[in-house]
Formats: sequence, structure tokens, C-alpha cells
Amino acid sequence: MATLGTSAVSTPTAQAIYRRRRRGNGILLTFSFAATIFGLAWLVLILAALLYNGFSGLSLSVFTETTPPPGSAGGLLNAIVGSLIMTVAGVLIGTPIGILAGTYMSEYGRHNQLTTVVRFINDILLAAPSIVIGLFVYEVVVAPMGHFSAFAGAIALAILVIPVVVRTTEDMLNLVPNTLREAASALGLPRSIVIRNIAYKAAMSGIVTGVLLAIARVSGETAPLLFTALNNQFWSTNLNGPMSSLPVTIFQFALSPYPDWQKLAWSGALLITITVLALNIVARAFLSPRTSK
Repeated sequence: MATLGTSAVSTPTAQAIYRRRRRGNGILLTFSFAATIFGLAWLVLILAALLYNGFSGLSLSVFTETTPPPGSAGGLLNAIVGSLIMTVAGVLIGTPIGILAGTYMSEYGRHNQLTTVVRFINDILLAAPSIVIGLFVYEVVVAPMGHFSAFAGAIALAILVIPVVVRTTEDMLNLVPNTLREAASALGLPRSIVIRNIAYKAAMSGIVTGVLLAIARVSGETAPLLFTALNNQFWSTNLNGPMSSLPVTIFQFALSPYPDWQKLAWSGALLITITVLALNIVARAFLSPRTSK
């Protein structure tokens, strides 16, 4: 009888708890969906405004003419070329350093104290605001040289490239099975050849993905270039002087009161968005075979 009484009491209690949890779950799901819709709505509005204003100002002159003075027709040729030069230079400087650092952390010093310190510093660099990098390069490079330069801008972009490549290289090499290394070492191959011919080939898609993601990150950076390369309204490929760049040109033209400049700013923003989107798609395409395995 006591057992029946306890069961009779516990059953309504369990049902009440179940109903309360169902209500709480429904409330949380409602808030989650509302927050998702709210965020997506703003994203759709931003993309719609970007596509409408960007495509309305897009023309052949954007790619064939340099930035114009106020009230004149022109394009973004010098800004596009300047961005390409500094981005390529930054990637060429930062990628080898990042790959070598990631290789050491994964292959030589996986359990060393130095690797722990480097990984911690690398995580800080990943989250550091890009304007801090720009100020650092300004103090170290621009101030001693006495003038702004595209070379300083490339160094700032390289510092932003390094932590992305380091993290990706280390993670991809850690995914390579140790049995592959052991099999190659059993044949008498030196460790450097094992890394170059076995580990790198197995992790190549992931390393390339890291480089592409780093390019996507630095291609739209404005703050570091404001403190290093500044800007140049005229055509210039001199790495030892100020050079125009697409992000800085967009920043200056968007703040201007001239409708022609504002239209070019929208077109430049559209070009950067399409470039970053394309790089992310290519990066996912490189990474997908590795992930499926």
C-alpha cells in the first residue's frame, strides 16, 4: 500500500516537472529562433544594400581608370593594384614563417614548453585588433624610416597572416597519422624528408586552406594600412612610398560628401565582398576532400 501511495504521488509530480521543462524548452527555442531571424534580417539588408549600390556603380571604368578628383569620372585601378601588391607581398612574407612555425610546433616541439608559449602568443595575435598591429608597425618601421610606405603595409599584413597559417599548419599536421611517419622512418628516411614528402603531402589541402583564409582576412583590412601605407590618389607601384589600397580608398570615399566618390566606395566594397566570398569557397573546396577522409 505504501508503494502504491508513493507511485500515485510521484506520477503527477513527474508530469508537472515534464510540463515545466517543455514550457522552458519552448520559450528558449522561441528566443533562439527570434534572435536568429533578427540577425539574418540585418545581414540580408546589408547585403541587399551592398548589391544594389555596388552593382549600380560598377562599370568598366572602375577597372581601367585611377581614382578621380572630386566631381570627375574615374575608377579604382590604382587602389586595386595597390591592394594586390601589398596583399601578395604580405602573404609571401608571412606564409613561410607561419608554415615553418607550425611545422616546428607539430613535428619537433609538440610537447615542449616553448611550443606552449608560442601557441599562447599565436592565439593572442589571432584575436588582436588589426589597428594594434598597424600602430606597432608604425612605431617599428614607419617612424624610423620617416615616411609611409607600401613595404610597411606589407609587413603589417604579414603579421596578420602569420597566426592564421601557424594555427592551420599545426592542426593539419597533427591530423596526419603517426603510422605514416613511422613507416617512412623505418625505411631510413631522415626526419626532414619525412616531413617534406609525407606529412606535407598529407596535409597540403589544409595548409593551402589556411593560406587562403589568411588572404581573405587581410584583403579587407583598413586600420593597419592607414598607419603604414597611408594612401595615394595617383598611380604608384613604389614600395618605398605611400600606395593606394582598396580598403583605405573605400574608407575615405565613403566619408566624403561627393556622390561620385560614394558610388565608387560602394563598388569597391562589392569587389572586396566578392573576393572574400570566392576565397572562402575555394578554401572550403580545398578542405572538403581532407574532411571527407
